[in-house]
Amino acid sequence: MSASTTTTEPGDVSYWETEPHHHEDGASTSLGFWVYLMSDCLMFAVLFAVFGVLGQNYAAGPGPKALFDLTLVAINTGFLLVSSITFGFAMLAMLKGNRAGTLLWLAVTLLFGLAFLSLELYEFYELIHEGAGPQRSGFLSAFFALVGTHGLHVAFGSIWLVTLMVQISKKGLIAANRRRMTCLSMFWHFLDVIWIGVFTFVYLLGMI
Repeated sequence: MSASTTTTEPGDVSYWETEPHHHEDGASTSLGFWVYLMSDCLMFAVLFAVFGVLGQNYAAGPGPKALFDLTLVAINTGFLLVSSITFGFAMLAMLKGNRAGTLLWLAVTLLFGLAFLSLELYEFYELIHEGAGPQRSGFLSAFFALVGTHGLHVAFGSIWLVTLMVQISKKGLIAANRRRMTCLSMFWHFLDVIWIGVFTFVYLLGMI
């Protein structure tokens, strides 16, 4: 007596109840993160537009030439741009499967990110100490909103860096951590691009 075999076809209800649905792990992560970055682009576009409208409204107060220390801002810009390079080294180490190298370059990137935040907070402190707070004029309100929002993103990216370093230390360069590294890389480079716009549009043009 031979055993009978039964097969199910896609049209049968039992087929959909028993056959597993296969989705590539993290297939939607990159797309979702790109959507997030596009929404962030729109937010920064609005902030740049607000600064473009209010950037000349000094309310009889100080303007960019009297407030900005371009040397300090240039050093800060260098910190952020170099951090983008060190993150690239971290990605190269990840592709080689070098966990120690990945963690080392992520740590260096974090140090540059924290140095950037420290100088930005120092700049904000000096401006407020001189009476040039966000409530002083439309120009300063737009300035603090734009630069402060970028700074918050760098702070969030730094927290993300620490979290990712802990995950890599515990679980290694598994597929999930590689995917997180890729997303954070896009985010960090995006912040560099935005800062180049801030440095050019807010600081350099303001000094002309």
